[in-house]
Amino acid sequence: MEHITVRPFRVLADCGRIYQFLVDIYEKDWKNGVCAPFFEYAYSSFSDWMDISYSFKNRIWEKDGEIVAFCFYENPRTDIYFCLMPGYEELALEMVTYADKNMKNNGKETQFIFFGGQTALMKAAEQLGYKQQSEYWDMQYDFTDELDYPLPEGFHFVKPQEVDIYAVGECCWKGFDHEQSEGPWNHQHEQNNYLLQTAPHATMDLSVAVANENGEYVCWAGMWWTPENRLAYLEPLCTVPKYRNRGIAAAALSELYRRTKVLGATHMTGGGNEFYQKIGYKPAVKWTYWKRR
Repeated sequence: MEHITVRPFRVLADCGRIYQFLVDIYEKDWKNGVCAPFFEYAYSSFSDWMDISYSFKNRIWEKDGEIVAFCFYENPRTDIYFCLMPGYEELALEMVTYADKNMKNNGKETQFIFFGGQTALMKAAEQLGYKQQSEYWDMQYDFTDELDYPLPEGFHFVKPQEVDIYAVGECCWKGFDHEQSEGPWNHQHEQNNYLLQTAPHATMDLSVAVANENGEYVCWAGMWWTPENRLAYLEPLCTVPKYRNRGIAAAALSELYRRTKVLGATHMTGGGNEFYQKIGYKPAVKWTYWKRR
């Protein structure tokens, strides 16, 4: 294509431009690529969600100085994502060819991740000998329906201005089952949680912490409100093991619904877990995983 230039992703200069690019191409089904907070959340958490040591291999395609395509690593470094502006599908083969030749990880097998609707990229990958290996659906909640699960007795929402970021870290450590496999909370990876909360577009004041009668945090539901896309991006959601199956997480999401709907949100992300389906989420984003035949 005419006037298209290709260059490396610049760690210190391009994050803001990539965020705006992803906002501009966003669709609810992610058919053009990931949403903006997906990238920023992964990038801001560093070692937990994205290994930036390989980010020099990420590539940006531009037309007259404006970003029209982007491919990048997440974590593990074998997983590669593609974001493509509608109207530039002719770049698909060039993008997957670049990734196939240059984004290998010490000989490990590369895996392309495409979303439903990224047809041009899928066809290009097939030309290089890639084939879909598996798929799954992430769910979203449509705000045309009310989400209203009550908080169980004995628990309360922590006021946003009183949230303790260190208590959040301990809650997430336990809530993601690290305690069983890696031992008690001792401020492990504390810096990563702090970095997440101070990311450029983080909206910690909208996040929800649930505490018990002793003030101990038992559930955390993070929120990355993206007003341009009317998107309530949930990340992360966890409940301390001994407090699960009591309706606490459903109540936390109901509070997120209330806090973001008044701002203009029309939908909220979730995951593939059946928990989301039980409280009214519907399949919305199809993930597909591709490897060489």
